[in-house]
Amino acid sequence: MPSEILLVDDALFETHASRSNHPERPARLDAARVGVARAGVRVRQLPARDATRAELESAHVPGYLDSLDRLRGESAMLDPDTFVSPRSIEAAVRASGGVAELAAALVRREASRGMALVRPPGHHAEPDRAMGFCLLNNVAIGARAALAAGARKVAIVDFDVHHGNGTQSIFYSDPDVLFVSLHQWPFYPWTGGVKETGEGAGVGFTLNVPLGAGADDLVYREAIRRIVRPAVRDFRPDLLLLSAGYDAFVNDPLASMLVSDAGFGAMVGGLVEEAETLGAPVGLVLEGGYDLHGLESCIAASARALLDGAPVTPAATKLDPAHRAELETAATAAARTWRSVG
Repeated sequence: MPSEILLVDDALFETHASRSNHPERPARLDAARVGVARAGVRVRQLPARDATRAELESAHVPGYLDSLDRLRGESAMLDPDTFVSPRSIEAAVRASGGVAELAAALVRREASRGMALVRPPGHHAEPDRAMGFCLLNNVAIGARAALAAGARKVAIVDFDVHHGNGTQSIFYSDPDVLFVSLHQWPFYPWTGGVKETGEGAGVGFTLNVPLGAGADDLVYREAIRRIVRPAVRDFRPDLLLLSAGYDAFVNDPLASMLVSDAGFGAMVGGLVEEAETLGAPVGLVLEGGYDLHGLESCIAASARALLDGAPVTPAATKLDPAHRAELETAATAAARTWRSVG
């Protein structure tokens, strides 16, 4: 296992701030930074940079990017959830560039573990619109930067409590990117059913694991063990990116899941161990998570797991019937493409 984490952070990310009491607030970044410090891991700073126009266009249409440019210096609501403040567009472009720089550095093997503490988050941002607190799709731009840097295939595992609809849309027909999402269902943004598996050449390369409210560490552990790890193993990516939202945390105010900080550590650790066997580097990109104490402790657990992995655990035997049925359904759908799932 490696001994350090390549860390992307930037003071500009703090300038994205609503005038109201919005849950996506600068204090989240402070909590994440404290979490990394609490983890006691060795980090090496990787300076963030602005994403290029070409990098932004790898995930978003030009007209949408032009509309964001016109909002520079402004304050506005783009939908009932998503705001911009005077420096939000600068922060978003810097966040996407930071993730692109991290992904490329991992592909170049400048490090084998990375973490991007970025704001605003990105996984709801569609090719042509902002949505769900997100302006630019950081992880998608990072994945495309990795492919440009020489990766043949990239896997994205999204464990934010909300489905990563934007990331799914961007890669829905792309067989070079495996997108896996574990999320509360039915729930905002009302996408991410098991029948959403891709289109054209990308059929099978979108894998959704929708879970009912109340899913806990055991449910998520079993989803990772039985479905996610085998699919990633069969796909054999050159880079694994984690779209890391922590709003499935037991005390998060925006959702109804019951995952602990240790549960997040186990998820990250299990995925790291899978990537280690494949010789693939791992990059973690911050998405949601709105309980500050929970975000701090979950980031600490994740940072430790990035370096230490997690022990292989036996199959779960005490799942409640509803969640067991959900996992059976998701596994059946995934097994049509990924033979190790089952």
